Amino acid sequence: MNEAGMKRVLLFYNPHSGNGMFKNNLDLIIDRFQIEGYIVEPVRAAHGETLDRIFQCMDQSQFSQVIAAGGDGTINICVNAMLRNNIELPLTVMPAGTANDFAYYFDLPHDINDMMDIALGGKFTYADVGKVNNKYFINVAAMGMLVDVSQKTDPNLKNTLGILSYYLKGLTEVTNLRPIPVKLTSNEFSGEENMYFMLVMNGRSAGGFKKISPNSEINDGMLDVMLFKEMPILEFGPLLVSILQGNHQENKNVIYFKTDDLMIESTQDVSTDVDGEKGEKFPLHFTVLPSKLKISTLHQDMKGPFW
Repeated sequence: MNEAGMKRVLLFYNPHSGNGMFKNNLDLIIDRFQIEGYIVEPVRAAHGETLDRIFQCMDQSQFSQVIAAGGDGTINICVNAMLRNNIELPLTVMPAGTANDFAYYFDLPHDINDMMDIALGGKFTYADVGKVNNKYFINVAAMGMLVDVSQKTDPNLKNTLGILSYYLKGLTEVTNLRPIPVKLTSNEFSGEENMYFMLVMNGRSAGGFKKISPNSEINDGMLDVMLFKEMPILEFGPLLVSILQGNHQENKNVIYFKTDDLMIESTQDVSTDVDGEKGEKFPLHFTVLPSKLKISTLHQDMKGPFW
C-alpha cells in the first residue's frame, strides 16, 4: 500500500502532562502504527485552537481514529474540539497526566505498549458526554470553594507529587471554607441549599478519589449529582472517611441524585472546574449527550448508536 492509500491517525498529545515521559515515546508510537499501515499526524496540545483549525478542514474518511494523550484536561480539550466540529471518529485515550480519572473508569493501561495494543485492537465502548452551558465534559464538573485547590496548585507540584499535591493543598484550605447559597432545579430534586462543594459526575472518580461516585455509569444517559452541605468542621473527618470508603452518598451532609437536566443558580460568584480546567460561570445548565463518544477499550461493549 502506498502512502496515499494509507489510513491516518491524528495524535493530540500534551508534552507536559504527568512527568513528560509520553513525548519520549512518540517514535515508538509512530513506528507501531506504520508497521500496521497507518500514518500518524501528531498535534502538540495547546488550548484547542489548533485542533479546531485541523478539524474544520479534516476529511474524516481518511482517518481511522483520534488519539488524545495526556491528563483529563487534555482529553477535555480534544473532546470539546471534536464535538464543536462534528468529528465522529473513534477516540483512543492514552493516560499520561497527573489526573486520569476518565481513563480509570475504562481501566486503561499506563504502559505505552499496552496503550498501543488497545489503539490497534479495534474494540470500543460508547460513553456519554456531559454538557454545562456551552462546554462539554467527560468526567466531572465541580463547583465551590474547594475548586480553587486544583486551580491554585502549582503545575510543577502536580507533576512532582501527583494527586498528593491536591490533598496537601486541600488541607490548607479547610479552615477558609464558607458556605455558598445555591438553587437547584431538576425533575429529580429541586431546592435551595447552603453548600461547601458540589460535583456533577459522568465518571466514577475525581481528583484521585476512586470511589467518589461509585454508582456512576458512563453510558446510562444520566449525570450523578452530589452536593456537600454546610456542616460543622468536626463532621469533615467522618465525611472524608466515608468518601474514601465510597458510602458517603448516605451521609446526612450529602444530597445525591441522578438527572439528565439540571439548573444551578447562586447569588454569589462561584468557582467552577470542568475536568480539572477552569469552568463556566453561573448560572449552570447541565445536560447529557448519550453515548456520544466511541472509546477504544480492552473489551468490546457496543451499547450505543452506530454512526
